[in-house]
Amino acid sequence: MTSNVSSPVIPDPIQAGLAAGWNVIDASTLTADRTFDADVAIVGTGAGGGVTAEILTLAGLKVVLIEEGPLKSSRDFKMREADAYPTLYQESAARKTKDKAINILQGRSVGGSTTVNWTSSFRTPPATLAYWQKTFGLHAYSAEALAPWFAMMERRLHIGTWTAPPNENNDLLRRGAVQLGIPVGAILRNVKGCWNLGYCGMGCPTNAKQSMLVTTIPSALSHGATLLARTRADRLQFSGDKVSGLSCVAMDASGLAATGRTIQVRAKHYVVAGGAINSPALLMRSKAPDPNGLLGKRTFLHPTLISAALHDHQVDGFAGAPQTIYSDHFLETQPIDGPIGYKLEAPPLHPLLFASTMSGFGKQHAAMMKEFARTHALLALLRDGFHTDSPGGSIALRNDGSPVLDYPISDFVWDGVRRAMLSMAEIQFAAGARTVYPVHEQAEGYSSWSSARKAIQDLAYTPLKTRVASAHVMGGCIMSDDRKLGIVSSEGRYHNVANLSVHDGSLFPTSIGANPQLSIYGITAKLASGLATELTGKPASPLPTL
Repeated sequence: MTSNVSSPVIPDPIQAGLAAGWNVIDASTLTADRTFDADVAIVGTGAGGGVTAEILTLAGLKVVLIEEGPLKSSRDFKMREADAYPTLYQESAARKTKDKAINILQGRSVGGSTTVNWTSSFRTPPATLAYWQKTFGLHAYSAEALAPWFAMMERRLHIGTWTAPPNENNDLLRRGAVQLGIPVGAILRNVKGCWNLGYCGMGCPTNAKQSMLVTTIPSALSHGATLLARTRADRLQFSGDKVSGLSCVAMDASGLAATGRTIQVRAKHYVVAGGAINSPALLMRSKAPDPNGLLGKRTFLHPTLISAALHDHQVDGFAGAPQTIYSDHFLETQPIDGPIGYKLEAPPLHPLLFASTMSGFGKQHAAMMKEFARTHALLALLRDGFHTDSPGGSIALRNDGSPVLDYPISDFVWDGVRRAMLSMAEIQFAAGARTVYPVHEQAEGYSSWSSARKAIQDLAYTPLKTRVASAHVMGGCIMSDDRKLGIVSSEGRYHNVANLSVHDGSLFPTSIGANPQLSIYGITAKLASGLATELTGKPASPLPTL
């Protein structure tokens, strides 16, 4: 029997743009070296690079975008982890700190991490901004001063309230917290026409997620920008107090090896927006001026802990919008420069990521995987960087020039880890969990809050024994007009270099205590608009409203 119901046609702005003649070069296909000239060269196409590209092209500037990863679109997003992680993430979603103790999830394709993030959108917390003003002299970064920029990007990217009911994974966080009198909130999402599938981390197959891939990048390309995909920015070349060129290498189709072809980009101005870790690394390889030894220092994660819980009913944490409920209770009740606070969220659960994150092995691990559909998970994101005992980490270069993050965890942070594990377990039992599994190599499954509380208090919190991850990387090119405190000014301009800017999360002097994409959007919009005015002598054009 043939159905008369046709499948919906999903418009693909990438394929439509390519057919219309966008200037897109896949460097893996080059048969000769190339040189490109532009008004502005932008390294990176994520939250910072994407916003900057649209604002500058709308101002009439000739822009070249350099992206290490491939250009993919919704037709390539098949909701399969085995396809998504090697293609869309840094180091196949297995990037780790120097000691292998922290797993770091970062995007690596056109759109950067915005292509694969979980859509959670928060403005920079006022307490964080107040700390930046007080400690780093960022007086223009008050909540009131940034509010118009956040509002502009919320309109541009359709960031708003998610009206569908939370999936069971998120609702368990809500129910458990409410049972304990812990306040919760709803997470804003950057989506339009979302199908509520739950596979945001593998690229949106319906183009509902308003990532840079389907918003600012197509806009920039439609206004004449050039995109160089599978192109690794290798070194900036300096001449006096200016950048005179950018040397790039062409990557093969796998993204793992150089083809031998080189690309030179010559521009009047250069914007580094490769994300924390890659942006400092590019500047370090380039031997950018760093008189106070600040480059790559104060690189921050939100060190993230996981607690799993087994229920008697189906949770299906893979289905439905991935993150819609949160609690800032353990941030707001903690002085920002006191014992480390943490944000609670519920992550999506997918088999590969779940299996590689959970502790145990053999029969124990197999038994956990059999209960996958009835498993709930919580995350605690620690707000690092506001105390002398939480200085973050530092970027170094390996022999091949690739970056690695050294991120020691102090006793101060481990204290927060213990408290976060206790908070998550208590909430999970309050939500009706049958068994709670703190994700720690020495932990077991605990069938009561009293037994879990004692065990969690007694666990040894050390690297590798405690599973720590992070999808948020900040700092390494921190901003301050005081050159002893920062290497980039409050206007995003690199100190001591006349034509170089940094526009991404590497600017942040601390972690922010919230999912960072909207912070990067709003702050970059401010910086890019100022840069457009400086380069053209005219006010920046307003962004289109979706």
